[in-house]
Amino acid sequence: MTQATVEPIRAQAAIHHAYLLGLQLRISTHKGPEVMEEWMFKLFRRQHLSKFLSSFEKLGLSHEPDAIACAKYHVLSNSIGGVPVEYMAESKTKAWVRFRYPRWMYDGPTLCGVPIGVSRGFLRGWYAHNGVSLKNPRLGYVCVSEDMTGEFGFCGYFKEYDHDLSEDERLQFAKGELPPPFKAEDQPKPPASDWSEERLEKANRNYAMEYIRNGLSELVKVIGYDETKEHASITARLIGLQYYAQTAAALKTVDGNAADATHYLMQMMNGMGDGITPISNHKTEETTSFEQTGLRIVKGLSGDERSLVLSCWKELWIGAIRSHREMLGLECEQVNEEKLVWTVTNIRDR
Repeated sequence: MTQATVEPIRAQAAIHHAYLLGLQLRISTHKGPEVMEEWMFKLFRRQHLSKFLSSFEKLGLSHEPDAIACAKYHVLSNSIGGVPVEYMAESKTKAWVRFRYPRWMYDGPTLCGVPIGVSRGFLRGWYAHNGVSLKNPRLGYVCVSEDMTGEFGFCGYFKEYDHDLSEDERLQFAKGELPPPFKAEDQPKPPASDWSEERLEKANRNYAMEYIRNGLSELVKVIGYDETKEHASITARLIGLQYYAQTAAALKTVDGNAADATHYLMQMMNGMGDGITPISNHKTEETTSFEQTGLRIVKGLSGDERSLVLSCWKELWIGAIRSHREMLGLECEQVNEEKLVWTVTNIRDR
């Protein structure tokens, strides 16, 4: 891949990652820790049901004992998304995972601002459900260290017991236990033939985008449609404002007039893998437009879910354009289910 090809993909991964973190902070501060935990539970259960079993074959894990397969799964799937995780096996029935810092889910100072219920939510939503999905009622997860408690990072082990586990036993805590020593030679790696550099970069982007798509849909179930739209829209606008400079620098675009801003947006949307076409008859010194087709961000969604995600997502780019030195505005017209027309205008001339 060339730099011109890879940087827009990385920029999309970065801004969607930041959007997720920003929304976590927004909901934590405005709605409280109980809402956060329930939202994370629903989000990670949805992610689990969508991704867990379907990825086993792709990652070459279907032949492994369940505890080992689960631990290796979390190393492989997270590493594809750019998240550092380590694997240590004690036996065929007990295998550890340790997430290393910096944590993707709480990048930067975000770690200090989200409640412990975030991790408890994803533990219940994903880790405690592995045995259920694998139809192994004896498989559970034991957490020995958490992020927000200042221990040594999120760490624990999958264990197959000698008896069936009740729902309350599928997730347990055993603070004070330590993992076996790390061995570099034991770390699983995705099949090189299936995971090229380009596929890994796109997977990292899709990893971040999927959390936004599913996160918004599941947040509705906790706080309702209107509140979700309100919080997710202002968060998107703020992230666009905050991350314009970083993404523009990565793409080597200019903080200039409407044409420069449109060039930035077209570059960013190329990073989505969508179709981008300039509209020449909409171009003046102060106003420029382009079409976007494909709309990966709402692919497979319908009805209110699709409408919500698209409406909130547009705010990312309104924020990014308003971050320019020139006083610019951004309008988005939905032509049909698969096409948007974006128009950047110098709002001083209105």
